[in-house]
Amino acid sequence: MLTRGHLTLLVVLAAVLAPALPSHAFPYVAKRGDTLATLSLRFYGRVDREKILVTANGVEGAVALMPGMRLEIPTVSYHRVSQGETWETLADHYLGDAKRAEALALANETMPWLPVETGREVVVPYVLRVIAGPGDSTPSLAYSFLGHRDDAYVVDRFNSLKGRALKSGDVLLLPVTDLALTDEGADAAREGLALHAGEAAGDARDAQVRADAELPFLTREVREGRWIAAISRGSQLVGAGPLSDPQAGRVHRLLLEAYVALDEHDLARSACEEWRRADPESPLDPIELSPKILRACAGLAGGVRYGTIGDDSAAPPSSAAPVAPSAARPARPSESP
Repeated sequence: MLTRGHLTLLVVLAAVLAPALPSHAFPYVAKRGDTLATLSLRFYGRVDREKILVTANGVEGAVALMPGMRLEIPTVSYHRVSQGETWETLADHYLGDAKRAEALALANETMPWLPVETGREVVVPYVLRVIAGPGDSTPSLAYSFLGHRDDAYVVDRFNSLKGRALKSGDVLLLPVTDLALTDEGADAAREGLALHAGEAAGDARDAQVRADAELPFLTREVREGRWIAAISRGSQLVGAGPLSDPQAGRVHRLLLEAYVALDEHDLARSACEEWRRADPESPLDPIELSPKILRACAGLAGGVRYGTIGDDSAAPPSSAAPVAPSAARPARPSESP
């Protein structure tokens, strides 16, 4: 029968022998009076995250820590998506297997068959190594570490168990996402020199989540001709943090329409340039866009006027445009030149 001491030893051995994954944690040096329960409350705002600290460090819970003891405090990390990246490539890099794309997508409240947006900041779960004990099952581990028994399928698929019952001593990897830090936790992380993206880690994702919620309201304001309200909302979204390319394209396209309506020519021109930079494949269609919008977008850097980027051959229809001599109808012999 496995004793608590045996389980602790197995945790340590698993950490040494299992393949390394780029999970994120920051170091913390214990002070007099610290326990894992008090650190859980201070750093996560929740006492129940003590189990994460116990498992990540292979130490006993509910006892005072030795001053000077070095601990690893797990956190999530963040990644800003580059062009061409997919849930599969990100899962392969961060979670050790492209087949874990589902867990990564679910951690970001989407599905793996939906494309990940270029420029989107995604949260990367902390991969926690767990040793199954007597009586452990995928539902019990899901409840203990992921928060819900219904996440048992995540444990099963992440570890390719295919429904197999657990045995004592099985080494499992669990993608833990619910590890948001308190302000005190963020300060400790900075002191530990461990936040992957520095002080602003997660700010881009917060801005992008907000943009998802605000874009329908911005669209409605533009449709209803509430230009000032639209410009205020759009400017706040742009200033809140880096948006994904599709989000930036939509915001600047809507700002372009509002600026054009108010005859703010310079601002409209800048909005069009930002729109085309974020969404270069969107055509400047003279049928769908007003002449004022087309004029605001004319002559952008790179010679872009009409059509998609790189296509400057088309010209907008205009009843007042003169007919080029080469295209004029040749005069008949009976007509005067």
